Amino acid sequence: MSKKPLSEDELTLINRYWRASNYLSVGQIYLLDNPLLRTSLQHDHVKPRLLGHWGTCPGLNLLYTHCNRVIRRDDLDMIFITGPGHGGPALVAQTYLEGTYSEFYPEITQDVDGLQKLFKQFSFPGGIPSHVAPEIPGSIHEGGELGYSLSHAFGAAFDNPDLIVTCVVGDGEAETGALATGWHGNKFLNPARDGCVLPVLHLNGYKIASPCFLARIPQRELTLLLQGYGYRPYFVEGDDPLDVHQQMAATLDQVLLEIKEIQYQARTDGMQKRPEWPMIVMRTPKGWTCPEKIDGQKYEGFWRSHQVPLKKIDTDDHLHILEHWMKSYRPEELFDQNGRLQEELANLAPVGSRRMGANPQANGGLLLEDLRLPDFRDYQIEVPEPGQVEDEATRRQGTFLRDVMQLNQSQKNFRVFSPDENNSNRWNAILEETDRCFMAEIEPYDTNLSHEGRLLETLSEHQCQGWLEGYLLTGRHGFFSCYEAFIHIIDSMFNQHAKWLDVANHIPWRQPVASLNYLLSSHVWR
Repeated sequence: MSKKPLSEDELTLINRYWRASNYLSVGQIYLLDNPLLRTSLQHDHVKPRLLGHWGTCPGLNLLYTHCNRVIRRDDLDMIFITGPGHGGPALVAQTYLEGTYSEFYPEITQDVDGLQKLFKQFSFPGGIPSHVAPEIPGSIHEGGELGYSLSHAFGAAFDNPDLIVTCVVGDGEAETGALATGWHGNKFLNPARDGCVLPVLHLNGYKIASPCFLARIPQRELTLLLQGYGYRPYFVEGDDPLDVHQQMAATLDQVLLEIKEIQYQARTDGMQKRPEWPMIVMRTPKGWTCPEKIDGQKYEGFWRSHQVPLKKIDTDDHLHILEHWMKSYRPEELFDQNGRLQEELANLAPVGSRRMGANPQANGGLLLEDLRLPDFRDYQIEVPEPGQVEDEATRRQGTFLRDVMQLNQSQKNFRVFSPDENNSNRWNAILEETDRCFMAEIEPYDTNLSHEGRLLETLSEHQCQGWLEGYLLTGRHGFFSCYEAFIHIIDSMFNQHAKWLDVANHIPWRQPVASLNYLLSSHVWR
């Protein structure tokens, strides 16, 4: 692995692009006017109420910038899932720099006026939310409620053989139970037919007001943990931007090479064993590049930078600190006289639908194909006389779904999900058409297990729900069966998905996705 794959010119350009995205992230949190600081910053240029999250943005911006590099070079099909979804400013900044934001929102132009509108609208009445919400191009995961980034990522990758899902896992999110189970999606990902999930565990050290434990355990212990999950971790660490850029470039080159090798082997020689997928651990400071200290208290590299480092610009001293911070990115080197990103920087972004903000996988309705369905009337139960026929509604439903599975095998756009309840819910007939997917070891005496199965069973309602959401949001269809008494564990996930769909219905460029279908059984227990 080359230690310094970037030439001096490439390094300078990538660092300038990163500075531009950080500048736009800070500007969204703070500024109402004077977006390029071409006059001295005044109190009335600053929003009266400051809302947002800065701490995760520099790391997100760094990773997104480097993903752009490899997408352009290798013509990759990639989407970006933001586990720390409170880092909305970073994703807005990145999609604005790559041009997709202005295409979806023509009033947010690529000039000084557009920058002023971009800044003002963020977390402002009549504007946009502070999280990675449906309004942001390229998003399928809001991250407001933490824990589901990996399950959404694996759901997106199933049956998407060319797709790479770069999934950022925040170190706070990594403390949730749903995320801890989410790592095991690799036991269901078949490189012969599925895409790839590239997890990036972002260790910036802190949650809102306390440390994250994965950032405070020895690296050997963390390495063993991730290896135990079945991954090969690569570490990118530091606080010197130029050094970290070189590390990230070299690491992405290496992990993409390994991904290609895994998929080539599986697609040419068949599945021999479950692969050890690569992943990245990115350890960078919380709130990187913000003032190290404010009013004598530590901010950069500490939890105080998680949200808004300067919570109130109520004194001239605080105003000068903000102005000095924003000018440290040297915006005059990043934007031309009209306020447009300098051409040599704009050329770093991918083009067309290869831009992560414009990838149709993240607007799944664009890819949605109708599900082929048999006539449901063919499955009716004939009852010539009352009390003479014994049958079960869900068993009949199982035969219907078996035939749905058969009719859509060539399209590979339908899967069934269940927390180990497929047969107890009388959907046994599905196993006449497909197996349970299983990428861990399979014994000779196992039944209905294979690498190619389209039934996904794992004893985690969170994973079933998250996989199905990711599958639907990238343009496919599915069904989830569960006991009614147990489904409540994903109540909040369902609510968040419903909110996403509700908002998406009011966004003209968001195309409708397929319905989320449930069978809830065993009502007697309620």
